[in-house]
Amino acid sequence: MTIYDISKKAGVSIATVSRVLNGSDKVSPATRQKVLDVMNECSYTPNAFARGLGLNTSKTIGIMCADSSDIYLAKAVYYLEQFLRKKGYDSILSCCGYALADKINYMNLLLSKKVDSIILVGSNFVASKDEDNTYIRETAKKHPVMILNADYAADNVYCCMCDDYQATYSATRELILSGRRDIVYVYNSTSFSGSKKLAGYMDAVKTHGLKCITEYISKQFEPSAELLEATERLKMLHRQGVKMDAVVASEDSLALGAVKFLTRIGAKCPEDVAVIGYNNSILAVSSEPELTSIDNRLELLCKQLVSNVVNVLDGNEVPSKTIFSGLLVKRQTT
Repeated sequence: MTIYDISKKAGVSIATVSRVLNGSDKVSPATRQKVLDVMNECSYTPNAFARGLGLNTSKTIGIMCADSSDIYLAKAVYYLEQFLRKKGYDSILSCCGYALADKINYMNLLLSKKVDSIILVGSNFVASKDEDNTYIRETAKKHPVMILNADYAADNVYCCMCDDYQATYSATRELILSGRRDIVYVYNSTSFSGSKKLAGYMDAVKTHGLKCITEYISKQFEPSAELLEATERLKMLHRQGVKMDAVVASEDSLALGAVKFLTRIGAKCPEDVAVIGYNNSILAVSSEPELTSIDNRLELLCKQLVSNVVNVLDGNEVPSKTIFSGLLVKRQTT
C-alpha cells in the first residue's frame, strides 16, 4: 500500500494525501478524516522516513540523464543541482545511456538510495511505445517523477518543457519571410523534443509551399564527430546539386557543422546561406561568425522544475505540465 493507492481509494490527489501526512492546515477537516479513515482501513504506515503523521524525507533527489558529455544535458544537470542545493536538497546523478534496460536499472538504483523524487533530464526518457514507459508510471506510484523537456501524462508525473515546435516553426518562418526558399533541416534525434522540432520545421516549410530538405545524423556519433558528420552530409548534398540558402539545425553543434561546411566551399554566411542552431549554448558565441540560435530557456526550465518538485514534496498543488516559449537570439549567421 502506497500513498498513490491511498489517494485513489480516498478519491483525492496525491498532493492532498501528502498534506495530510505533513499535518498541513490546507486540508478541510472532512477531507482529512476521509484520508485518515482510508489509511486506518488499509493499515497504511508511512515508510521508514516518516514519523507520526509528519513526513520526513531524505532531502535527496535522484537525477537521471542519458549522456553527461552532451552540452545541453550537462548544463541542465548543473542548473538542477545548483537550484536543489539552494532549496536544501542534495542530489545523486546517474548517467544511464539510451537503452531501456539501463534506464530501468539506474532508476531502481536511485530508488534504492531512498531518494524523495526522480528527475529525468531530457525527452529521450519518454518512449513512443507506451509500454516502454511502464518504469516511469511504476515509480510515480511511490515517488513524484519530474521530466525536463518532455510531455508525459500520468499520475504523479510532472513535466516542464520548452515549446520546441513553435520555436522551430517561428525561426523557420522568419527565414522564409526574409526571402530564403531552400532551407535544409539537420537533426540528430527523434525523441519527443526532436520530433517537435522536426514537425515545426516541416509545417513552416509546407505552409509556404516550399520543399522539405532534411538530413538525419544518428546520436551514435560523439559530439565532435557529430559536428564533422554534419559538415560532410551538407557537402554531400551540395555535390548532389541540392540548392540551399539556409540551414536550420536541431542543436548548435550541428549548426556549427553547417558553418564549417560553408567555409570549406567558400560560401559566405549569411549572405549565401543563413544558419540557425538550437539551445543557445556556449558554442553559439564560440564560433566565427557567431551563431544565431534558439534559446530554449534551460535555466528557467530547471528553476521551475526544482520549484515544482519541492512544492509537490511539501504537499502543494502543482500543474502536471509547465510550458515556456523559446527565444530566437539573433547573431551574425542570419
